This record gives sequence, structure tokens and C-alpha cells, in this order.
Amino acid sequence: MTFFKTSSIYISSNIINAVIPFILLPVLTRYLSQVEYGQIAMFQLLVAALTAVAGMGVVGASSRKYYDKDVTFLNLQDFNGACFHVLLISTLIISPFILYFSDEISRLLAIPKDWILTALMMASLSFIVQIRLGQWQIRNQASRYAVLQFIRSLANIILSLLFVITFNFGADGRIEAQLITALLIGGTSLYLLRKDDLVSFFSFKPLFIREALNFGIPLMPHIIGIFLLSSADRYIINSRLGLESAAIYMVSYQLSSALGIVFDAINKAYTPWLFALLKENLIEAKLKVIKATYLYMLFLLLLALLSFVIGPFIVVFIAGDTYSQAGSIIGYLCAGHIFNGMYLMVTNYIFYSKKTKYLSLVTITSSVISIILMLLLIQYNGLVGVAQAFAISQFARFLFTWLLSAKVHPMPWFIWKNRL
Repeated sequence: MTFFKTSSIYISSNIINAVIPFILLPVLTRYLSQVEYGQIAMFQLLVAALTAVAGMGVVGASSRKYYDKDVTFLNLQDFNGACFHVLLISTLIISPFILYFSDEISRLLAIPKDWILTALMMASLSFIVQIRLGQWQIRNQASRYAVLQFIRSLANIILSLLFVITFNFGADGRIEAQLITALLIGGTSLYLLRKDDLVSFFSFKPLFIREALNFGIPLMPHIIGIFLLSSADRYIINSRLGLESAAIYMVSYQLSSALGIVFDAINKAYTPWLFALLKENLIEAKLKVIKATYLYMLFLLLLALLSFVIGPFIVVFIAGDTYSQAGSIIGYLCAGHIFNGMYLMVTNYIFYSKKTKYLSLVTITSSVISIILMLLLIQYNGLVGVAQAFAISQFARFLFTWLLSAKVHPMPWFIWKNRL
């Protein structure tokens, strides 16, 4: 399957997945109060935080193992099983702490206490789904990847509409819909992994556990940094401006994140292709990749400028006049996601080199910059200041990562010095 065919399948799949916020947004903003919508935003923040630590970052190790020169089919089975053992151990470790501090978490995020256990379950189920999707991705089985994504999207939207509109369950209905969908897709993913003989649950391999952790643990600061970059804004807004402002910000963030979904789809098709190219180590091919990367980045910068023009109209059209304030921040949020799309074009070289510990330093540094800027700018520009901080920190992350990738895996970035 060609790169363009594969990427088109991933893009189509992710676009279908991105349709959920666009379909649900007009419903949720009209059937839920801003406080309820803000609570959902805080719940998603908790899920993201728990997902960041569930499995200790070894999902990526499962995919990267496939490209080892001496890997065998049985090795992959046992290694994937070791990744699940890490998930089990990490879940058993963090669960008591989450439950013990559930009252404090509930008060801190302004969400019902019973949502906390739901968030923990969804984080663990997400790990299983990502393993299944990753195994399809590395084998270029984009169609199967897309089908599971479509089923997840369809179940999510049907259950959400049913619980929120028909049964009038309010914010609880949206949370229950997400949990049932996670259980359905997580269980299906687990079954398909066993059906394809891709995992051995009962083969305990300490060496593989250690190898997975050696890949994942250095990434933990990176993963936590990504969480802070993408989620700390909602907590800061909620604590400083209230749930209503968090709801307004979340509406704009969800709309702008459609760009991120497209970039993620392109990266899913691009990564296996790039890794195969890097393995061949041909200078001519590398020069063409770098030239295409620069053209792609130029296109993204033009797209960022366009988002400031058309973004406010899209917000009002989809979410309604109640959320018109979100139009003042969507341009900055789109710019942040676009910088993240540029980041994806340079970070793969670091993963290929397996020098992920340096990437963690970059991400943590960027997240610290982000939080400091948010705390400063929210005092002067309110929601706009938070969005500006998001865009600046994403640009810093892209720039730092680009410099790092050029150091750990040299590429002909100075193409004007070479003859194409």
C-alpha cells in the first residue's frame, strides 16, 4: 500500500473521528449548561492525566520493537505481553492513590467523585486500544485501523445523543457514553490481539519488561510534559476564571483540535515510511524528504494565518452565539496545533534513534514555559492570554525538538548546500 493511499485512509479515519466533536458540540452546548460542559472538560483533563501514566509510556515500545533487526514473531508476542504486564503493575500502583485522594481530586476539578473511577478505567482501556491500533499501523494495515476507529466514533456519538437528549441524563450521560464506548472498543481490541496471536499474556519475561521500561520510563517526563502542554490550560482557567470560562475555552479547543487530528493521521502513515527510509540510509532520499518537509511547513504557516480570519465565524456557526467569545481565541489555538503538526515532522528522528530521554527534557522545558506564560498572560488578557501562551509554547517545543533531532540523527537540513 502506497504512502498516499495509506495516509488517505488514516486521514479519512481521523476525520470521521473528528466529526464527533463537531456533531456533539451543537448538541452539548445547547442541552447542557456551561457549568456542565465545563465539568466534562475537567473530566477529560483527568482522563488525559491518568492516560499519561497508565502503562508507563511503553505503548511506543510495542511498536518500535517491530523494527529491530533480530526480532522474531515469538519475541513480539512476548514483548507485547510484557507491555501488558507493565500496564497491570502500574494500574495496581496508582489505583490506591487515586481512590485515597478522590475527595481532593473531586474538589480540585469540580467534578463528581464517582467520575474518578470511570476516568481510571478509561485510561487503562485506552492503553489496550493503542496497542491494537499500533500493531496495525506498523504493518500498514490502515483499513483495519480505520474500521475500529469508525466503530468507536459511531458508538460514542450514538450513545452520547441517546443519553443526553433522549434520556436527559445531562453531563452524566456524556460520561457514561464514553465509558461504555471505551469498554466496547477495549474489549474488542483485546480479543483481536489474541486472535492475531500478537500477545502472550502468560509468558512472563523480565528482560522484555525491563526493555519496555527502558524505552517508556525516559519518555514519562515527555508524556507528562505533553499532558501539561495540552491540558494545564483548562485547570488554570477553571481555577482562575471558573467552569463557564473553561467551557468556552474547551469549545474553541475542540474545534481547533480538528487540525491536530489531521496532522496525527498524516504522521501515522508517515512514520513507518520514514523509518524504512532511514533504515536504508540513502542521501538522495533524505534530501527529498527534507525538501518536502520545508514545503509542508510553509503550507502550515499559511494555514495558521487563515485560521485567524475564518475561525471566529466557524465557532459561532457550530456552537451558537452563547460561545461567541471562543472566536477571539480560536486563531491562537489553531496556530498552536499547527506548530504541533510541524513538531511531528521532526520528532520521528528522535524516536528512530531511541534517544527519547532527551525528548523528555525538551517537552518538560516547553511545558514549564507554557505554564509560566499562562499564569502571566491570563492576568492581562484572560482567555486570550491562555491561548497565546499555548501557541507560543507549542512553537518553542517544535523549535527545541527540531534542534534536538538534528543533533541525535543528522539530516541534510541545509538543503541549499546540496544539489537536489
